[in-house]
Amino acid sequence: MIDLHTHTLFSDGALLPSELVQRAYHAGYKAIALTDHMDMSNVDFIVPRLVKAATELSGHSPLAILPGAEITHVPPALISALVLNARNLGAVIVVVHGETIAEPVIPGTNRAGIESGADILSHPGLISVEDAALAAEKGVALEITSRKGHSLANGHVARVAMMTGAPMVINTDSHGPEDLISRAYAAVVLRAAGIPEENIETIFTNSRKLVERVGRS
Repeated sequence: MIDLHTHTLFSDGALLPSELVQRAYHAGYKAIALTDHMDMSNVDFIVPRLVKAATELSGHSPLAILPGAEITHVPPALISALVLNARNLGAVIVVVHGETIAEPVIPGTNRAGIESGADILSHPGLISVEDAALAAEKGVALEITSRKGHSLANGHVARVAMMTGAPMVINTDSHGPEDLISRAYAAVVLRAAGIPEENIETIFTNSRKLVERVGRS
């Protein structure tokens, strides 16, 4: 399992980075991104600490551990600058918190997240075909999620992604140890979203390619 959207106690997660990494390893993970919630008020506090954690833990774990950020509930006009700021501080996986149907996300966030050049648009809810097509053009991955609530729109996200050719990844949006899943269960979530069996391996490959790409940067 490669999981590029997780949270530690630096935002609203339950675990220290070290414990999250160890539990992910025990669950069979191959790579994990630490992507705590942030906005302009805390990005300069959290990202350097996740960079430090990922750097030091990587010397003692077989996992690929990636420092990241999830830009969350930020006004659309401010997202692009914040994505750039997070990258400049060392975030190698940048997620933008999409327009999930489970939360009152500002309309226009999906489009702004895609235009910002983020790596992943998480749980994008009832994303439009036009925005999905732009994600395909820009190579921004749309997230299929195992997270309760956010996952209610997985079928819609999968349908428009397959219609437009937008890349997909599957993540947990983990906030605690109970949220970590196996690769086999991730495949079940993908099938439940209406993704044909022959396409599932491609989605896992998308995550692997993202890890490889940031590893070369």
